[in-house]
Amino acid sequence: MHIADIDTPAVLIDLDILERNLRAAQAYADTHGLKLRPHVKTHKLPRIARMQMDLGATGITAQKLGEAEAMADGGLTDIFLPYNILGQAKLDRLHALHERVKLSVIADSAVTVAGYAARFTDAAHPLTVLVECDTGAARCGVQDGHEALALARQIAAAPGLRFGGLMAYPKRGDLAGTSAWLAATIPLLAGAGLAPDVVSTGGTPDMFRAAEVGEATEHRPGTYVYNDRMQIGFGHGNWADCAMTVLTTVVSRPTATRAILDAGSKALAADTAPLPGHGRIVEYPEAIITALNEEHGMVDLTPCPRRPEIGERVRVIPNHACVVTNLFDHIHLIRGDVVDEVAAVTSRGRLG
Repeated sequence: MHIADIDTPAVLIDLDILERNLRAAQAYADTHGLKLRPHVKTHKLPRIARMQMDLGATGITAQKLGEAEAMADGGLTDIFLPYNILGQAKLDRLHALHERVKLSVIADSAVTVAGYAARFTDAAHPLTVLVECDTGAARCGVQDGHEALALARQIAAAPGLRFGGLMAYPKRGDLAGTSAWLAATIPLLAGAGLAPDVVSTGGTPDMFRAAEVGEATEHRPGTYVYNDRMQIGFGHGNWADCAMTVLTTVVSRPTATRAILDAGSKALAADTAPLPGHGRIVEYPEAIITALNEEHGMVDLTPCPRRPEIGERVRVIPNHACVVTNLFDHIHLIRGDVVDEVAAVTSRGRLG
């Protein structure tokens, strides 16, 4: 299949760019003595997860239980699930997954740990639990080292659980803050006989500075596989590093300076970026996608020295690749203009 044969809108992934991104991240991790545990939420494809493992990743990260189950179905066997798992139905699914793969999870409250402890009782096959730490990003996580120690003790005291270490998502641009937080916390744990085996950090924007958190043993980048306008706006990479584009058709030219694409929020997502508009049109980089409704993208062509015609097909680098992946049943993996594979997005919609 040639890309000219693909109906629009459709997602294209340039395999040459993708492979270059994967190699660069693994090389950085190897050079700095970090294990790489890439996040699969960006691509949601077992094929790419296996590529990451083949290059040297220590395992994968999956954000939701359904995503982890889909990856296990795809042959991945070492999965970190950095999400508080609550409720009997999910704990039963977690237990079943624990029987299939090497699995680790997180907790940031005594409630979450108590749920794990009630469901996982086999001391011969304990569930590994890391304590999530809020080191400045103001998301989930315990707020200081004493809270981390209290949870670590609760985990270690449960026969069916094993304390595995600490997990953090650093505030973008503040790796020093994360390092200071961990440096103050790790001695508390060590002094209680609970030195963490794993100290896991994450994020793509500061991926090539991850080693500045000297306490970290592994890093969990996600968007780096494809990159997007959001990452470019954050200062990570450049346009040549963007492997994902959305192939779309100009379906209307109501005025000389306005074009309408057949890709709206259901194809490009509505996420904003630190750059104006809702995506970068590769063939017309001066154009601005000013607005989206569900099925249409409105484009201002005023700055463009040349302008597209009705029926012309263009490729859009989206603002946020992770969300776009979740909008499509299939993704086209390409080399040049030739389709290598039409891959099913196996964990699309696995929100629980």
